[in-house]
Amino acid sequence: MRILVTGGAGFLGSNLCERLLNDGHEVICIDNFFTGRKTNIAHLLPNPNFELVRHDVIDPFKYEVDQIYNLACPASPPHYQYNPIKTTKTSVMGAINCLGLAKRVKARVFQASTSEVYGDPAVHPQPESYWGNVNPVGRRSCYDEGKRCAETLFFDYYRENKVDIRVVRIFNTYGPRMHPNDGRVVSNFIVQALKGQDITIYGDGSQTRSFCYVDDLIEGFVRFMNQKETVGPLNLGNPGEFTMLQLAELTLKLVGGKSKIVYQALPSDDPKQRRPDITLARSVLKWEPSVPLEEGLKRTIAYFKTQI
Repeated sequence: MRILVTGGAGFLGSNLCERLLNDGHEVICIDNFFTGRKTNIAHLLPNPNFELVRHDVIDPFKYEVDQIYNLACPASPPHYQYNPIKTTKTSVMGAINCLGLAKRVKARVFQASTSEVYGDPAVHPQPESYWGNVNPVGRRSCYDEGKRCAETLFFDYYRENKVDIRVVRIFNTYGPRMHPNDGRVVSNFIVQALKGQDITIYGDGSQTRSFCYVDDLIEGFVRFMNQKETVGPLNLGNPGEFTMLQLAELTLKLVGGKSKIVYQALPSDDPKQRRPDITLARSVLKWEPSVPLEEGLKRTIAYFKTQI
């Protein structure tokens, strides 16, 4: 197939492009390089089945393709809060442009949504049926509400125009090609430990996250895109739950060194718990994460050692 990946030079996008090329497809990668990096896809450029286009999804684009993966949007708080209006535009107008193209060329279109649509959840773990607890006027709202609006658009195009959609809600993911300065907890802890700096925990360290290794997530993407049983929304993530303190201690154990753990105030609207209910993914995709946190962290630390 010929497949378009928006945000294809980002952390998830570059791993997805590589997987699709390995599966024998032609891949068109578009990225405006706000958070995506050319180094993430430099090794793919010699492949005759790979095409790189510098483009912003806010502006319309036209390609003859069989599938579209819409991954374009800054995904870490420092990056999406840097220009919150642009973040909302990327989610909403990017979705409209992807859906318009899918409608015109009759392509199947995939939306990379997020567990942030659940906000600071009052239900734990979070099933797809949960509507969420989101602050519409907070510092994180540009991302949370932008992604919620994108889901609305996808399902309206599906109902009104019969566009063939797939909507996935991604929970915390980590692995090689994460941006060293993306502000997410796994990269923060690893980079701080490798540099011998104190490891910063926000709050008391009791808040929890579930960490999915990138290869497991990409496998879920491909399986979801190529099945016909459900259009979503579908949770993808690792249901193993860890506190921030547990993650910091494990990172220190694997990196070594003399870094200490220090505590700072919790940012506003930071969720206290986050764990996916992946019952639907298990049933429809026969999918389950296979890389344990310690093994995934070892691979991610090895990658960051080459970057720092």
